[in-house]
Amino acid sequence: MSTLTITLCLTLTITLLSPWPCLGQTSQETGWRHQRVQAQEGQCDIRRLTATEPRRRIRAEGGVTEIWDAEDQQFRCAGVAALRHVIEPGGLFLPSYTNAPYLTYVVQGSGIQGVIMPGCPETYQSVSETTRQGRKGEGGEGRSVGDQHQKVVRIRKGDVIASPAGVVQWTYNDGDSAIISVTLLDMSNSQNQLDRNIRGFYLAGNPQRGEHGRQERRERSERGQRDSEEESSGHNILSGFDEELLAEAFGVDIETARKMQGRNDDRGNIIRVKRRGLKILSPELEEEEWEEQRGRRRYEDNGLEESICAMKFRHNIDKSSHTDIFDRNGGCASFLNSQNLPILKFLQLSAEKVVLNENAMMVPHWKINGHGIMYITRGSGRIQVVRDNGELVFDDRVQEGQLLVIPQNYVAMKKAEREGLEWVGFRTSNHPMISPLSGRLSIIKGIPEEVLMNSYDISREQTRRLKSSGRQEMTLFTPGRSRDPYSIV
Repeated sequence: MSTLTITLCLTLTITLLSPWPCLGQTSQETGWRHQRVQAQEGQCDIRRLTATEPRRRIRAEGGVTEIWDAEDQQFRCAGVAALRHVIEPGGLFLPSYTNAPYLTYVVQGSGIQGVIMPGCPETYQSVSETTRQGRKGEGGEGRSVGDQHQKVVRIRKGDVIASPAGVVQWTYNDGDSAIISVTLLDMSNSQNQLDRNIRGFYLAGNPQRGEHGRQERRERSERGQRDSEEESSGHNILSGFDEELLAEAFGVDIETARKMQGRNDDRGNIIRVKRRGLKILSPELEEEEWEEQRGRRRYEDNGLEESICAMKFRHNIDKSSHTDIFDRNGGCASFLNSQNLPILKFLQLSAEKVVLNENAMMVPHWKINGHGIMYITRGSGRIQVVRDNGELVFDDRVQEGQLLVIPQNYVAMKKAEREGLEWVGFRTSNHPMISPLSGRLSIIKGIPEEVLMNSYDISREQTRRLKSSGRQEMTLFTPGRSRDPYSIV
């Protein structure tokens, strides 16, 4: 009886403390199998796609936020929204969370990223100067710990950073060049139970208005609210509370509570750090502090810490060691899914990085189980997209900085120009599948001769030539060149 009681109490305690489902249970039991909210009728009846750039630009003290038009039909169909952040050297993107899960790709630069997981311990502990002096001195005793915080990681070009809805993140640029990142938010994911408007919940500062999109402004207009009320909608989440209650809740004085509310802070959502940069404990700091922190741990490892608190949120998709497809003439491709970044199973998202060399092509294909959103990171090229009735819905040149949505099952063909073509692709599925029309894995090769003969009204000889003389590359190739014997596929 005592054993049963202890077991029940332990289970209840873990359930109450952890905001996450137990990883050992099945997806049906815990809700890990998230279903996307279906697009409204007619939203995906797209007859014309466009390669777009951000429509709105919000300037802050330490950088810029650019926002794509979420009301565009192709974004509404895919149920996604997109942002681009530019964080200048010394800039700090304030701690915040969103109403939808997202993936961020670092286009350029490097910095420090913090992900604050609710219920996880502050495993990073720094040693104060007085402690060191006391330890080194003959009679020193100091044992006080300096700052304590959750894990921080170094981010750099090529990193894909995943975030669930409602999880706080912040970014600091400690480098010499700007950090440029593009973020894809899955507004149709079941984690978002508000609406399809981007909602950034900031813990600090006084972010400028504009991130909620035109839909919210239209709703305000319909309710008859004045423009001045719309101007005041850019405060952080603490600004709405009574300052005395806020001070009592945090155990601070009124002045500190007012500072936390940031009502008179006009720096925006990206601020410029003063005092010669941030001093944050990270694995790159001195080994002495790290060993000190390890020796002073006050807890034992348990299932919660080993699963959720140690979960990876970052994966570099640009590393050559992560290449999945390589063709010396055609280019290379890397794929990021729930197999190499398990948190993507929970987010139901994935990513890819594709590099096409000069005049190289990607075979015609369609995405079986999700939409594709591609952001051009370098170069230029031509892309054609065909819908179900054979209508060409996109036939245009794309270039760096543009974003294109390719709906599920629409057939796409891509060709690079002289300078090549590179893009990062976001998928609305954690384990995406594609179906190529040509190449080594062409579905044409899987269809019997008799079926092809009658379908295309061609001779048997033509059919055999179609099946046997097709391209032997996997997905990437350069027209007019034979297959590279050193290709890895």
